[in-house]
Amino acid sequence: MDTISAISTPYGSGGIAIVRVSGDDAIAIVERLTCPLQNAKGYTVRHAYLHRRADEILDEVLVSVFRAPHSFTGEDVVEIACHGSLYIQQELLRWLAEEGCRIARAGEFTQRAFLNGKMDLTQAEAVADLIAAETKAEKDLALSQLRGSVSSELAALREQLLHFTSLIELELDFADHEELEFADRGELKELAQKIEETLTALVGSFKTGNAIKNGIPVAIAGATNAGKSTLLNALLGEQRAIVSDIQGTTRDTVEDTIVLDGILFRLIDTAGLRNTNDMLENMGIERSRQAIEKAQIVLHVVDVTKDEREPLLTSPGGEEMGSKPVLHVYNKVDLLKGVKQTEDPDSPNIYISAKNGEVEALKRLLVKTAQGMFQHNGTVISNARHYEALVRAQEAIRRVREGLQEGVSGEFLSMDLQDCLTALGEITGQITSQEVLNNIFSKFCIGK
Repeated sequence: MDTISAISTPYGSGGIAIVRVSGDDAIAIVERLTCPLQNAKGYTVRHAYLHRRADEILDEVLVSVFRAPHSFTGEDVVEIACHGSLYIQQELLRWLAEEGCRIARAGEFTQRAFLNGKMDLTQAEAVADLIAAETKAEKDLALSQLRGSVSSELAALREQLLHFTSLIELELDFADHEELEFADRGELKELAQKIEETLTALVGSFKTGNAIKNGIPVAIAGATNAGKSTLLNALLGEQRAIVSDIQGTTRDTVEDTIVLDGILFRLIDTAGLRNTNDMLENMGIERSRQAIEKAQIVLHVVDVTKDEREPLLTSPGGEEMGSKPVLHVYNKVDLLKGVKQTEDPDSPNIYISAKNGEVEALKRLLVKTAQGMFQHNGTVISNARHYEALVRAQEAIRRVREGLQEGVSGEFLSMDLQDCLTALGEITGQITSQEVLNNIFSKFCIGK
């Protein structure tokens, strides 16, 4: 492959910048601009000056050498650590280009790592997720996938499927001998059931993975004037939503994010739920109901000074909302004598004063609730492309099970097994198109 180069550190001035060079001529090209490197061992660093002539020194640098195939890309790689001056960075790129380096495309270093067998496609995508991680939970998930949690799970499934697929294909080669049956249908039935269970678990984990990656949607719901907007402001520590004693002030959802104990929450302040003839307010209430239905955690804010307990929803599902957690937040305890903020770690009920900013106990309850949601045994899927392929694999293996139950011929079993193998292969990159690869790696940053 040709030799590519790019700045791997973020754009702008800084203490240092890293310029990465990869390809067959990487060492020779950098040597012409720095110091002798042909005899340098892999994983070594040398001090040098960037120069083209003895009297033209651009910078004082450190040059790190990584020999193929023991490098990130699987090729010879050289990384030049220079000072972070924008002028130095751009001039160095210009010098490299004049020596024969092409400027790398977005994600091209990682793409070469994939093409050279240094990682599969799930691991390559995890690189981008790791770079983009903004919370500890995101980082942990991306790092787990980079280390092969998804790859190893899918590899085991494909290996078992390939064994039976080859046996069925062998049967088809001897179609003239209908009595021959190389693939034990009983074993295949057990395997198909086991694989379907595994795929179902992986598909189900996407909800958790998506919440970790994009944030857990938390709907702040309740009657008008219960203090929902005040609570949002208290959790965020800033005046994000308008607060007023006038009922129906909030007529649309207001969203913002907060990170608690390494977990990203997407807080959604909703319009107060009540019966009204105001058309605009009713539109806001309908949006509130939609936000509540889509949320994974609901904070039901109740005005503790009122005798009656306001209903959370009148739509089907009621307070249970299926299985999503509903935390009952009794607000305005500052207005009642003898009632104080309370915290019971085993209860979904909590008493607070949002106006006085007494929300630390609620934050802890939110974290505990989220951690309970994240307790998922096994591999967690967070990539939408993986999810879509897993759903197709799940449908294919279900057809295999149904076909075995109905006693269909080997031709149909083979087709469904191949569909399942293809879907799994698309996830790891064993079966993929150049168009898909270009789309995936185009989303990477340049230099990675």
